Amino acid sequence: MAYDADVIVIGAGLAGLAATAELVDAGRKVILLDQEPEQSIGGQAHWSFGGLFFVDSPEQRRMRIKDNHALALQDWMGTAGFDRPEDHWPRQWAEAYVDFAAGEKRPWLHRQGVRFFPVVGWAERGGYGANGHGNSVPRFHITWGTGPGLVAPFERRVREGVARGLVELRFRHRVTGLSGSAGSVDTVTGEVLEPSAIERGQASSRTVTGAFELRAQAVIVTSGGIGGNHDLVRANWPERLGTPPERMISGVPAHVDGAMLGIAEEAGARLINRDRMWHYTEGIQNWNPIWDKHGIRILPGPSSLWLDARGNRLPVPLFPGFDTLGTLEHIMRTGYDYTWFVLDQKIIGKEFALSGSEQNPDLTGKSIKGVIGRARADVPGPVKAFMDNGVDFVVEDDLAALVRGMNALTEKPLIDEAALRHEIVARDREIANPFTKDLQVMSIRGARNYLGDKLIRTATPHRILDPKAGPLIAVRLNILTRKTLGGLETDLSSRVLTEGGEPLAGLYAAGEAAGFGGGGVHGYRSLEGTFLGGCLFSGRTAGRAAAEAVS
Repeated sequence: MAYDADVIVIGAGLAGLAATAELVDAGRKVILLDQEPEQSIGGQAHWSFGGLFFVDSPEQRRMRIKDNHALALQDWMGTAGFDRPEDHWPRQWAEAYVDFAAGEKRPWLHRQGVRFFPVVGWAERGGYGANGHGNSVPRFHITWGTGPGLVAPFERRVREGVARGLVELRFRHRVTGLSGSAGSVDTVTGEVLEPSAIERGQASSRTVTGAFELRAQAVIVTSGGIGGNHDLVRANWPERLGTPPERMISGVPAHVDGAMLGIAEEAGARLINRDRMWHYTEGIQNWNPIWDKHGIRILPGPSSLWLDARGNRLPVPLFPGFDTLGTLEHIMRTGYDYTWFVLDQKIIGKEFALSGSEQNPDLTGKSIKGVIGRARADVPGPVKAFMDNGVDFVVEDDLAALVRGMNALTEKPLIDEAALRHEIVARDREIANPFTKDLQVMSIRGARNYLGDKLIRTATPHRILDPKAGPLIAVRLNILTRKTLGGLETDLSSRVLTEGGEPLAGLYAAGEAAGFGGGGVHGYRSLEGTFLGGCLFSGRTAGRAAAEAVS
């Protein structure tokens, strides 16, 4: 039986585009499949903020950040916490990825026209010891153009492949099976779905109009994770993070359903670290949703007071922007699945950014004028839209009214005004001196020692109850599903492995489907800015390895 292509790539997200682009460069013929319509090319990366993790970059050096490979590797390993036998390949992928981030990653992207916002962000600050979780220095580089700006060069390379007759784009093709002959995976079967003209991210029709069977010398799975499938998220929820939330909102569209992981497993692939996942604790319901349960993540500065559902301040070091999964674990042990930020307009104007390309039209549109306008505004336009329209926001001039509004948003009125006032007043007293015993206030002052935070991300320390800083604001924060940290186990050539640890001939995996490399390059936690980069690195690796194998 003849082959239809040299390689079949399943999934037209960033990892699939990167793999296909490398195959085109090698002169291989590729069929790129995706169950969604063509307008969704780029997948989740299109919706992203475009954050990338670099080590000792020109942007860091200009911001007087001293970074190096050894420090980055220390941070990665302290964050990952690898402790399982199946972490053999994830650990090797982690070492290779830090090498990539400290070496050719930035010049490789720069040659393709990718540029970066000059101020480097400081995500996942940790707050533990030097060998613990977190970034010791700022490493979060925002792509100029956000997610679409990062997708663009890889989509361009793939479409050049189409023009050269090397690539066939087959959208609305949903894979339902993988099989092989002579001990190698070489056959992909599935269903053809009816055409769909929906907008990117909206739920597309699942009406089947036909079937397909395709054969190639190699197959690369780049189908993403499980974040849009809440049932699967709950089924894999780890005991260490407490009871799964009764209610979650979605940071990804519904088609991110994890189905392809099960299909690969049925074909003989080994799926590891299913219980490792990355969900955000600062989710807010989108007032203008695109997909079902559409949530947006707040990218907070360090100054908001973070309270549990009963109004108790979260423990040290669970401050905004410090430890995502540590905070999630604490929240789920409180018996409630939501928390609160309490802040004021001075803080929200300086410190709130919203994750997502559509929430940052200035950066996405590469508008210098727009970015300058954002910096000058009391509150950025997208944030102001949530203040005015978001169901999770309460804005009031006095604390009594704020508490009434907070309690009106929940099933039970759990916030006590006197107790909350006592907490805020105690915190505000610590502002009077440049030294303090309040570690959050200490972290605010420490953040402002970094020029980037002082310029655009951290408000001047002040009393939250100061009327000049008002009005007061409370934000109800929801659990927001996002990333799958486990996945198909792969070696350093992106070859999918079997339960016995041998390569499953003909099958490769990259991106979130492979845990961004190896079946879980992040271990238990992420340093942020590493998901898109993981898609690029593993996609590039898979494309190059498959190209060589089918030569």
